[in-house]
This record gives sequence, structure tokens and C-alpha cells, in this order.
Amino acid sequence: MSGSLVLLHLAGAVALLLFATRQVRTGVERAYGDVLRLKLRSILKNPLLAVGAGALLAVCLQSATAVALIVGSFAGSGIVGGTAGLLAVLGADVGSSLVVKLLSFNLQELVPVCLVAGTVLFMSTSRRDLLQLGRILIGIGLLILSLRLIGEASEPLRESNILPIVVNYLSGDLVTAFLIATVMTWLFHSSVAAILLVVALAARGLVPVELGVVLVLGANLGGGIIAVVLSRAAPRKARTVPLGNLILRGTGALVALIALILFAPPLDVLGSTVPGQLVNAHIAFNVALVILGMPLAGIVHSLAERIVAINAEEKEDDLATVEISALSEAALDTPSQALANATREVVGVCETIEIMLARIMELYESADDQKIKALAALDDRVDRKHAAIKIYLAKLTSRKLTEDEALRCQELIGACVKLEQVGDIIVRNMLAHVSKKMERGLEFTPEGWRELLSFHASVLANARLAFNVLVSRDSATALQLVQEKDRLRDVEKSASRSHFARLREGTPKSIETSTIHLDTIRDLKQINSLLASIAYPVLEEQGLLRGSRLAAG
Repeated sequence: MSGSLVLLHLAGAVALLLFATRQVRTGVERAYGDVLRLKLRSILKNPLLAVGAGALLAVCLQSATAVALIVGSFAGSGIVGGTAGLLAVLGADVGSSLVVKLLSFNLQELVPVCLVAGTVLFMSTSRRDLLQLGRILIGIGLLILSLRLIGEASEPLRESNILPIVVNYLSGDLVTAFLIATVMTWLFHSSVAAILLVVALAARGLVPVELGVVLVLGANLGGGIIAVVLSRAAPRKARTVPLGNLILRGTGALVALIALILFAPPLDVLGSTVPGQLVNAHIAFNVALVILGMPLAGIVHSLAERIVAINAEEKEDDLATVEISALSEAALDTPSQALANATREVVGVCETIEIMLARIMELYESADDQKIKALAALDDRVDRKHAAIKIYLAKLTSRKLTEDEALRCQELIGACVKLEQVGDIIVRNMLAHVSKKMERGLEFTPEGWRELLSFHASVLANARLAFNVLVSRDSATALQLVQEKDRLRDVEKSASRSHFARLREGTPKSIETSTIHLDTIRDLKQINSLLASIAYPVLEEQGLLRGSRLAAG
């Protein structure tokens, strides 16, 4: 087999590894992401629990970078302190290393099981949780399969005449090897994938242990850089956690590299095989980083704050971003362009509504007057855009439109009205509940709070489906959205029964928060109904809707 063909096979196997990792992360985020984020916020208030929570979330998402971005956003909005957030990200690095350890075992027997079970779930159900579980299982199966393919694709490299030269050169220039691993990890956007590749090559005897450890250290530095670059457009406070993590990881990796070069410590204590030594070195490095980082987290976070502040202009809260209108008057004489402009503007309203809907539950847990005012300001933005879109589309209807263009015009107007109503419910109703809860110092029961979080997570997921339908007009997504409306009706009944059962038991917190709990469920259900109705024009066009009911399949 030619060298170029070997590299092509290896690149294909690595591409499958990256895709599989992304599939698992996407499935977890879509099925459980909102609940995980909401639970994480309360846990992060305890610095010790923050480390464990970060590790657990990294295992679920198979990405320390994703955890760094999530926790950074919490720190940016003031929900958690920067020091606790930094500890959570250090814990996430440990969790990421444990994922590498798990995947280093021989799990080939799980490949057909995961692929078959995942495909059956993914193809045979419309339930979001089961569908995403199917996606996760398929991703795990492909992930394990990709590791085998990497090993098989790299087998011909044993006979290569060039590879020993490259390996010998890098073994004699560990700094270059370190930098190459850093760049490779950045290109992969995944330290897990980069390290698994190094481990797979080491298993074939292609990478010696000392060089492999250096590559692992470089991958750790690259993993820290990814989150910093991805958060560069975030508010100042949100950037301090990823930057603090990079300072600690980068410093630790450089110190370990220098120690390895100068002192050449015995590496056989890490395991009996080269792959095992590399995986254990990765875990040991991140565990040591947590131990050393815990007393230094406050100092490092302060340093990160100062670095971010250098030459940076003081920004307003990220809720008050600059508004740019797509409603060009010049395009009104070309209806197709005008409708595209209006669609862009409605999508902007969708994004604002999504922010409002996501943050309202954060305020239920931790609120102050400033956060309440900031969220209310978003509703003012929705109202302004809603009025502008209505006027723009009213002007457009005075032009000569085709039947499809006229229908699309009415569809956008209807969607915009519904979005404006959703904004009103969030601000006028749910913010009032937040204020009432805050003023009276009320707390939900753990069971009641879990019910609210779960219900809210479903509504938020449905909101994203509705926004997708508005743009894509996909009938399958529209059908799923309306079916979710029926499912949530049953969930609401179950939540109400559970709540009244707690009232009958005389649970004090349930009695104190009963009105807020039931009103919040009602408001979320009303929001979901408004968003689900965005799918009706698409279903009617496809003949899938009869009156107020779905047509029989």
C-alpha cells in the first residue's frame, strides 16, 4: 500500500473518531444538556463539589472544552464565582482523561451492540430522549470502531522507511514534538481525539513512551487553547475561566516538559505497556494539576482577570448588544429578497427569545434587580423588532406577490406575533414569579425544582425545534414539534399530580411555593403551545393537519 493511501486511511479513521465524539456530545447536550447546566450551577457554589461536577460533566460530554465554555458563561453572568468555575474546569480535565482511560480498554464487543441498539432507537421512535439516546449509542459504537480503524490503518507504517526518521527526529527534539501535538489538538478541536490517536499509534509500536508523554503534554496545552479561542468573543467575565485554565494547564505542561527533558524520570512506573503508560501519564498530569491548582485557583483567576482587562474596553452587559436591522427598504420591490430579509430579522427575534427562555430559569435560582432589568430589556428589543417586522411586511403586501410569497408573508407575521407573546409571558408572568420568590425568600422542594427544570428543558428544546421549522419548513420537524406538544400535556398532568401529593403530605416548601410552581408550569405550557403553533402552516401545506388535530398517518 502506498504511503499516500495509508495516510488517507488514517485520516478517514481520525475523521470518524472526531465525528463519533461529536455525535455523543450532541446527543447528551440535546437530551440532558439544559438539566445538566441547571444542576451544575447550584453545585458549582461549593468549590470542592465543583471539581467532581466538572469531571462528571466532561465524561458525559466527552469534552473538557465544552465544560470550560459552559462554566465560563456562568461566571460571565455572575451565577458562579470565577475561582469555583476554574476548579470545575480543572475537574473537567480530569474527567476528560478518564474518558481516554475508558476508551483505551478493548471494547470491540460493544461496537455491534451499540450500533444495533442505537440505530433501532434512532430510527423507530419520535421521543426526543430515546432518539438522542440512540444517537449517543451510535456515537459510542463509531468511536470504538474508529480506534480499531486507526490501529489497522497505521499497521503498514511499521514497514515505513520514513517514519523511523520522523520519530527519531522528534525524539531528539521534544520541544518541536510538544508544539506539533499542541497544533494537532487545536486542529482536531478535541484533546480526547488527539490523545487517543497517540495512544493508538503507540499500541502499534510506532511511538516510544518518552515521545508519547511529550505529545500528551502538548495535547493538554492545545486543549486549553481551544476554549480560550472559542470564547474570545464572549463578555470579559466569561473569558477569565478558560484563560485561567490555560494558564494552569499551559504552565503545568511546560514545567512537566522541562522536567522530562532535564531529569528523564523513569516512566515504567506508569504501567507495563506503552499505551497504558501514556494514558496513566495523562491522568496523573491532570490529577496533579487539580491538587496543585486548588490553592492557586484564586490567584490564577485574578491574573486572568487582569490579562483580559489589558487594553480591553469596558463593555456593557452582553444582553445589550448592538442591534442591526436586515429590513432593507430597497429590497421591497424584489419580494423574494424582502422575504429573506424579514426571515433573517425574525430569526434574530428567535435568538433573543431563546436567550430569555434559557435565562429565566437561572433567575428562579439566583436573581437580583440588575439581572431582572437586563432580561426585561430584552423584551423591549423583541417589541421593537416585532413592530418593525410588521410594518415592513405590511409594506411588502402592497406589492404584487405570488401565492407562495403571500403565504410566507402571513406565516412570518404570525410567527412574529407568537414570539412577541412568548416574550410577554416571560417578562410579565415569569419575572413576576421570580420577584415574588426573591422577595419572600422562598425555596422549591428538590422534587418540585427537578420537575420545573425538566419541564423547562423540554420547552426550551421545543423552542429550538420551532425556530428550525420557521427557517427550514421541514415537515418531519414540524410533526415532531406538534407531537411534543401532546407529550408535554401529559407531563404537565403528571407534574401537577406530584405537586398536589406533596401538598397533601403537608410539605412546608410545597405549600409556600405552590402558586409559583403551578403558575410557572402553566406559563411554560402556554409558551410551548405558542411555539408549537409555528409548525401549523407547514403541516397544513403538507396535508398533515386537520383542524386542530394531526391528520392520521
